[in-house]
Amino acid sequence: MAAEGPGQMKSFAFTDFLIGVGVAFFLEGLLFLASPSWMRRAMESTLAASDTLLRVAGVLSALGGLALIWMARH
Repeated sequence: MAAEGPGQMKSFAFTDFLIGVGVAFFLEGLLFLASPSWMRRAMESTLAASDTLLRVAGVLSALGGLALIWMARH
């Protein structure tokens, strides 16, 4: 672990979390930049989807993300 001092983060895990959030925002921004009309249609279809479908998609997305993190770390 890096030396801790004023203004420095104390955890690599927190740093990794912030990097992950930043990458997610970056990729989402690229999608809106590249095709705003497609993103608008995607959001409209999301609003029309059932709660069950959205929950299943959320679980699959979370598991896929965990799998990617695990593969990157091992």
